[in-house]
Formats: sequence, C-alpha cells, structure tokens
Amino acid sequence: MPSTIWSGAISFGLVTIPIKVVSATEDHSIRFHQVHLEDMGRVRTRKVCEIDGEVVPQEDIGKGYELTKDETIPVTDAELDQMPLPTAKAIEIVTFVDAGTIDPVRIGDSYYLAIDGQVAAKPYTLLRKALERSDKVAIAKFAWHNRERLGLLRVRDDAIVLHAMRWPDEIRDPAELAPKEAELDEAEIEQAVQLADSMTIDDISRFRDAYRDALEELIEAKTEGKEPTQPTEGEAQQPSQVVDLMAALNASVQRARESRGETDEHATVHEMKPRKKTAAKKAAKKAPAKKAAAKKTTGKKTAGRKPRSA
Repeated sequence: MPSTIWSGAISFGLVTIPIKVVSATEDHSIRFHQVHLEDMGRVRTRKVCEIDGEVVPQEDIGKGYELTKDETIPVTDAELDQMPLPTAKAIEIVTFVDAGTIDPVRIGDSYYLAIDGQVAAKPYTLLRKALERSDKVAIAKFAWHNRERLGLLRVRDDAIVLHAMRWPDEIRDPAELAPKEAELDEAEIEQAVQLADSMTIDDISRFRDAYRDALEELIEAKTEGKEPTQPTEGEAQQPSQVVDLMAALNASVQRARESRGETDEHATVHEMKPRKKTAAKKAAKKAPAKKAAAKKTTGKKTAGRKPRSA
C-alpha cells in the first residue's frame, strides 16, 4: 500500500470517519541528476545566503514574507502552527453538488481515502453509498501544510477519492483569450461533429507515454554498452494553413474510420465550393463543334463530286 500522506477524519454532519490519505496517482517520469561530465560526480544545489555568500545549513533556514524589496518579515513554523485552522485534522464536508456543475479546470491532484481502523468501515461505506445513490459529489474543506484548501469527494469503484480543488478566485477569466466570432457553415459544424463521433472510443487505457518508452530503451542500451537505436528518419509534421476546411474535415473523418477498420462510401458531405465542370459536360460542349465540322467536311466532299449521268 502507498505511504500515508496525511491522517485525520472526514467530518460528515455529526458522523466522523477516521481516514488515511494516500496518493491516487504515480509519477513514472524518468529523472536525471546534474553531473560533472568529466568524472560523473554529482553536482548539487547549495543554499547560499546572498548577503554574506556563506552556505546555510537547513536548521538555519526559515520563512520570510517580502513586504518591499528592502524589508522582509520573518514568520516561524511555531506561529503558523498556532494559526486557527478548523480543518487542520478533518476533511469537513460543507455541501453536496451535482458532478456536472464542477469545472474540470478547478480540479487538481487526486488522493484515495482509506479507512484508519475497522471502526471506520461502517461510516465510510455509508458515505460512499450516499454519494453513489444521490449521484452527487461532496465539496469539503481541509488543511495541509498550514493552508486551507478546497476539495471534492467522489466514488471510484469502492473507494472514496479526494480531488484537491482551486478556490474560485484562483481561476483566471478566459474571456480575453477567446477568439473573435468566425463565420461557419452548418455543414462544416455537422462534419466536425461527425469527426468527433468517428474518433470516439470507450477506453483510453491503451495510451502510453511513447517518449518514456524510448527513453527507457536508450538507458537500457547504454547500460549494456550498446549503441542506442537511431530513430527512423521522417519529416517532422508542420502545421499548415487550412485551404479547404471541408476537405480537411472529410479527409480526417475518412482516416479516423480507416484506422478503426471501418469503411463507409458515404462518409463525405457536399463540398462548399462549386464543383468543377465534369468531363461529361466538356464532352457535351465539344459535340456540337464536332457535328459542325462534320457538316463542313460533308459539304466539301459533295461539292467536289460530279453529277451522275442518267
């Protein structure tokens, strides 16, 4: 079981549920050390005081709040511990809301809440069942590292998950980033929806970090004293201007369906631009000219003939 990050209780009305918090995710990133290339010695970051230039040991390092460029106020850990935090040892549920009303941009790190002792099994299950049956999520307050936070509790399989959330005033207004309205044809919108439908899948668990896989192969090859495998050469995909939006959508839908083994002759929609004249129309226009030429030729031949004698 993962190590415990925090222990306390869920406060659910008058119900108290002792819990332990463990991380719901794992970081599989490959990390590197800074080294001296000449002898592979570790290069570490030293904490140096910018006034006297001396290295400062950890026990002499504290917190300070910069009021101005020339004035910093020291704040001790003891002073922070004495701050009134009602949620210091409790995840206090303050309300319930429909899950669909939560903006995903507000959701941060995720944690599993595990029971802390068998005595917590019944109230834990009670809260889980209440969340499942009501189809709602719980909004809670909790405090970690001397800071009160906002959280969301929901059910995943048989476990209760805590998602750290950002406070409303921490979310920037995207209005200034939104593009100006662009004119779109209804057929273009429908084709974009069709593209989304053709790319829809039920399970995303098959996706992998291709860069991390390649990095593991590189490290394994160097560990075994082998030359790293050179990637196959290929042209880097460059963004290009969309000349014909409808054609791009049609091609994207077709490619998505082919990748899923689907074939559909009616996957495209009518082009927005006028179609070019077909070969049949060109042939139809040439036909009168050919007939006229034929008449001229016939006339010339007839004129050159001598009349038959009776």
